[in-house]
Amino acid sequence: MTDGKEKEYLERALQDTLGAFKEARERKKASIDVHEVGEVTSVGNNIVRVKGIPGVQSEELVLFSGNRLGMAYNLDPDEVSVVMLGRGKEIAAGQEVRRTVRVTDVPVGEALLGRVVTPLGYPIDGKGSFNAEERRPVERRAPTIMDRMPVTVPLQTGIQSIDALIPIGRGQRELILGDRQTGKTAVALDTIINQRDTGVISIYCAIGQRSSAVARVIDDFREHGVMEQVIVVVVTGEDAPGLNFIAPYAATTMGEYFMERGKDVLIVYDDLTRHARAYRELSLLLRRPPAREAYPGDIFYVHSRLLERATHLRDERGGGSLTALPIIETQAQNVSAYIPTNLISITDGQIYLSPRLFSEGVLPAVDVGKSVSRVGGKTQLPAYQTVSGDLKLSYSQFEELETFARFGTRLDEETQKTLERGRRVRESLKQPQYSPIPVPEQIAVLLAVIEGQFDGVPLGRFGEIAARIRDAVRNELPDLCGRIVEGKELLDGDRKAILDVTGDLIAEETEEDADTGDTQEADE
Repeated sequence: MTDGKEKEYLERALQDTLGAFKEARERKKASIDVHEVGEVTSVGNNIVRVKGIPGVQSEELVLFSGNRLGMAYNLDPDEVSVVMLGRGKEIAAGQEVRRTVRVTDVPVGEALLGRVVTPLGYPIDGKGSFNAEERRPVERRAPTIMDRMPVTVPLQTGIQSIDALIPIGRGQRELILGDRQTGKTAVALDTIINQRDTGVISIYCAIGQRSSAVARVIDDFREHGVMEQVIVVVVTGEDAPGLNFIAPYAATTMGEYFMERGKDVLIVYDDLTRHARAYRELSLLLRRPPAREAYPGDIFYVHSRLLERATHLRDERGGGSLTALPIIETQAQNVSAYIPTNLISITDGQIYLSPRLFSEGVLPAVDVGKSVSRVGGKTQLPAYQTVSGDLKLSYSQFEELETFARFGTRLDEETQKTLERGRRVRESLKQPQYSPIPVPEQIAVLLAVIEGQFDGVPLGRFGEIAARIRDAVRNELPDLCGRIVEGKELLDGDRKAILDVTGDLIAEETEEDADTGDTQEADE
């Protein structure tokens, strides 16, 4: 090979080598992955204290060994107190802890409908993972006053005593409270089941419940065909208190996604008594100063910043609504205890369930005298206002009069008629669980009771005849039922049409009773 060709060959080989190195360098660019890493200093009762991560944010997720998550809560100058979002038995002092630079968040979107998830968004229903549209922080600022609209559209519960006397509107916050085993969860479940054909999306947030109780609730949703439009957020009493604390905030974040897209959402917190206890436990372990009943001083703020997120948005913000039904458990009917009074002052009314009524078989055991809706008739359909205008006041007066009559006082004929009418009003408010009543059928029965058509009906037959009336009105007056649901007023002709149907049916039933009685007497 000549010198010229050799030189040319070497230059070409050098260029090829340089080109190969250049391509390799471009393919393999060096990257530096920077993490802020700290060290665990102490562990105890699901509270971990960490040093060495001064840049951590409040409520930021931090990662421990074994992919265990915690939430930074107390940010002190020398250390950070982390609330474990799971059991941290295998965490020990000296282990490494890493920042995630991500505040505590949950997945949101249509994919969650029909699913059972934890407060961190992990599915626990055995249906596999899902693809969420996005993730949002569990703690979000409530809409401003200028972003809110008045609450005017009713949220029908299907429970006659509530729809007629304590109306709830879409975007309202209505507290359900009462002693143990008085039917608080049953009222909330019936309300969710009644949204089956309304387009309202429901979220049931179980806080500190038994797993068996939550499983029964989920079975009820599936049995009544509403599970596909319900999100169930579950944290049991065996879970860490940190998960119990973030559960209602996570459920609200899931609901806000739909609200901001113009949809109506109903969320049930069952219950905030256990939530308050979980926060009290965390606060004491974090060495925060206790206040009344050992609760921390900010327990009111903890619940108010949660419930303030329930509202009806302006059209510019989506126009949707988020209706909140928090549940609180009282002890020995003590409505004036610390947590109940806090929630009563935060919400727009309360539904009180009486253990006395429950023991007497008046179900649902709604105490009309102690229950109130501060939104009131503004959310009721006009037909209700025509029928049940003064019903709540007269019913409360009947209960007082009935208490007085128990002393054996001799009563005049007019007072006895008032008592008999009141007893039939009370019978009309009785209702079995999982049997929501449509609005027109509620109005027909109430109208018949108020007009005195039931006065001659024995109390033992009231439920049977009321059921027949509901069937008759649904079958014989479909056009009128449609107008009532659309929000039309109940005109005089409409009242007459309903009373004609109910009157004929009650007269027919009364005649049958009389004929049966005559036959029995003849046989005797």
